[in-house]
Amino acid sequence: MSDEPVIVAARRTPIGTRGRALAELRVDELAAPVIVAVRADATAATGHPIDVADVVLGNCMGPGGNPARVAALAAGLGTGVTGGTVDRQCGSGLAAVLDAVAAIRSGDDRARIAGGAESASTAPVRSVDGVPYARARFTPQGWPDPDMVRAAENLAAACRIDRARQDAHAARSHRRARAARDDGRFLDELVPVGPLTADDAVGAAEAVLPRMPVLFPGGTLTAGTATRISDGAAAVAIVPRRLVGDAPGLVIRGQAVVGCDPALPGLGAAPAIEAALAAAAATVHDLAAIEIVEAFASQSLAVLERLGIEDDDQRVCADGGALALGHPWGASGAVSMVRLFSRLVRGGAGPGALGVAAASIGGGMGIAAVVEVVR
Repeated sequence: MSDEPVIVAARRTPIGTRGRALAELRVDELAAPVIVAVRADATAATGHPIDVADVVLGNCMGPGGNPARVAALAAGLGTGVTGGTVDRQCGSGLAAVLDAVAAIRSGDDRARIAGGAESASTAPVRSVDGVPYARARFTPQGWPDPDMVRAAENLAAACRIDRARQDAHAARSHRRARAARDDGRFLDELVPVGPLTADDAVGAAEAVLPRMPVLFPGGTLTAGTATRISDGAAAVAIVPRRLVGDAPGLVIRGQAVVGCDPALPGLGAAPAIEAALAAAAATVHDLAAIEIVEAFASQSLAVLERLGIEDDDQRVCADGGALALGHPWGASGAVSMVRLFSRLVRGGAGPGALGVAAASIGGGMGIAAVVEVVR
């Protein structure tokens, strides 16, 4: 199909812990260099300049004012290139990619750049009648609405995921990320911004995981098994197949957004992956790469258990996940897609190889996309 959308380029910033190296950069200042880089990569891959129709970015915490449009202008794309900002909380960056793919499939077969950006460091303080609040509600009054840390603790209890298993999962994420960093597997996807050239949290908590205190009396969750709140951006270039030529890339073969119990929102990625696999006529066993946003160790482990995947499966976040890299909320879903591109396309996987990117979402939802390598 001439209008089949193909992801031909994928980049991200290094992920910085809130309040550290990227603390002075706004959302658009994080996103613009990544947009410039993916457009240049797409031009190099296809052999001709890419005419971008729209920039779609996920973002959760502000500052408002349509950061995608601001970033598109800051990236020098011109006043005729539009921008749109998506909020599906932790799934925002992946939702933005799927929205851009859908636009091309609907018949407007011009290229898009899509992804996500979050600056937790510069997010505005919100208030009602002068009273600040940390976040908006995810459900109506009378419905369960646990904050994400409490929800992760509740999920650990409901699924009987003990402290030792969570610590082991977090340590594994750090080991894998450190090995990937040391082997240079992140280099081709990174766009240095400000003073940061590499993810700043890799390995930071690994040695002290067993000694960290629990966050709730009698609980199992610690600061080391909860991901760091972070700043960062990620984006992909999506080009209709008629413009791709011989460039390798990823196509979306199945996608899903599902709802689940808002009392246990961390489980949302599991039914989303199942639904996306069904749409792609595939199973978990067909996947070569799995990228799940690791907001918490208990959440990742619960999702893997529901899918029948072993804790240490080498396909899952093979180069480490958000527990090691950090979690820039609105960008994390797009980071997962960048990681799939690196693992499958840059990594030389053959045509037909499948991967999945997924995230659980506050309020009780999940999002997933199954991709296939084309060469």
